[in-house]
Amino acid sequence: MKSKTFISAAAILAIALITALLYPGWLLQRNDAGHAQHPDPSTAQSAAPQENEIDYYTCAMHPSVKEPQPGRCPICGMDLTPVYKKAKPTEHEVDATFSVSPVQQQLIGVRFSTVSFRDLNKTIYAVGRIDYDERKFVVVNLRIHGWIQDLYVDYTGKYVQKGQPLFTIYSPDLVSAQEEYLLAKLSSESTTRTISTGAEKNSLLETARTRLRLWEITDEQIEQLEKRGKAETYMTIESPISGYVIDKMALKGMKVEPGMDIYKIADLSTVWVYADIYEYELPYVKLGQNAVVKLSSYSGEELHGRITYIFPYLNHETRTVRVRIEFPNPHGKLKPEMYADVEIAVPLGKKLSIPKEAVLNTGKRQIVFVDRGNGLFEARFIELGARSDEWYEVKSGLHEGERVVSYANFLIDSESKIQGVLQRLEAAEAGEPVAAAPPPSQHQH
Repeated sequence: MKSKTFISAAAILAIALITALLYPGWLLQRNDAGHAQHPDPSTAQSAAPQENEIDYYTCAMHPSVKEPQPGRCPICGMDLTPVYKKAKPTEHEVDATFSVSPVQQQLIGVRFSTVSFRDLNKTIYAVGRIDYDERKFVVVNLRIHGWIQDLYVDYTGKYVQKGQPLFTIYSPDLVSAQEEYLLAKLSSESTTRTISTGAEKNSLLETARTRLRLWEITDEQIEQLEKRGKAETYMTIESPISGYVIDKMALKGMKVEPGMDIYKIADLSTVWVYADIYEYELPYVKLGQNAVVKLSSYSGEELHGRITYIFPYLNHETRTVRVRIEFPNPHGKLKPEMYADVEIAVPLGKKLSIPKEAVLNTGKRQIVFVDRGNGLFEARFIELGARSDEWYEVKSGLHEGERVVSYANFLIDSESKIQGVLQRLEAAEAGEPVAAAPPPSQHQH
C-alpha cells in the first residue's frame, strides 16, 4: 500500500514539473483569498539574467508602496509586483527604462515588431457626386423670332446624333434673308461692265451669306438653298452635338424669341465626379493622379479616372477642398447625380515605419516602448510622419532594426507609470528637476 502511495506521489510530482516547464503561466497560483500570486523570486531570477535582480516590490494600484520582500499590498491586499534593478544613468541622462519580467510578458500577450524601411501606400477615401462634363453641354436657342412648326425630338431623355433634325421653324426674317441671298447670288452671276461693279456684287453676296451664318444657318443648308433656287418657308434646326436631351422647352406651334432656351443636350461619353478632400489630406492630392470609383449599383466593379482640377478655395463649413475627377463613360453606367465611393491611392515611397498599433498617442506626444532585451523596456518619445493604412512613418526617435511593442502596449504603459518612467521623461522635457528612480524602501502611504 505504501509503495502504491509513493508511486502515485512521484507521478503527480513529475506531471507538475512537466506542466511547469511547458506552461510557465501555471506558476501563478491562487491563495486562499482568491488573489493571483506571482512566481517565487528565485524562479523569476532564474528566468532573467543575473544583472536584472529584483530591486523592490510594488502595488499596481498603489505605486507609493515599495517593499523589499514579496507579499501583499497593505492598502488593498493585492499581490505585489517585482521591479528589477537597472544600470544607473549618467549625470545628464534621463532614466527611461523599466522592467517587465518574461513571465508577465507572456501573461499579458506582448508582441513585438521590428522598425524597418517599407514601401508605404496611403489611400484617401471620399464620397463623390457625378455631374455632367461642362465642356460637352450645350443649350439650343435661336437668334431670330418665329414659330415652331414640326417637332422631331419630342421628349426629354431622347438620344440625338450631331446634325439630327430637332424641329422646323417659320420666321419672316429668315425668309427675307434667304431671298436677299438668292438675289445677291443671281446678281453676282450676271455679266458685269466694270471690275468695280463685280466686286460690289460679290461683296453683297458675301454679306448676305454672313447674315445667314450669324443666324446659325449651316453651310450645307446654304448650298441646298442655292440648288433649290427659292427661299424655304420652314427652316430645319439641327442638333449641334451628339448626346441626351436633358431638358426640352419646345412645343409644336410655340412662338420663340431670340435667346430663348429650347433644348439642353449633354454628351455623357465622359462625366465629372466631384469629391471633397479633407484639409489634412490635401498635400497628398495632385493633378493627374489616378482615382477609382465604386458604385453600390455595380457591386465589385471599379472605374478608373484621373484628377483634372483642384479647386483653389476651402469650404469653411466642412473644412474640405473639392476636386474634380474625369471618368470615361462609354456604356453610360455613370449617371449625373449618382453618389460614388472614391478611392485615391497615394504611393509614399520607402519610409522607416512601425505598425500603427505600436504608437501610444497621448494627444501631445507619441510614445513607443522599445525592447532592450532581458525584460527591460525603454519608453521613448518619437516624431511621426505620414500614416498609411497600417503603418506610421517614423521621422525621428527610432532606428532601423530596433524592436518595439506592437501589442498590449497599454498594459506595458501601466507598468511604466508604476515605475515613474513617463513622469521623469515629461519633467526632463519641461526642464524641471528629474527625480532619480526610487530606491527600495519600506512601504510608504
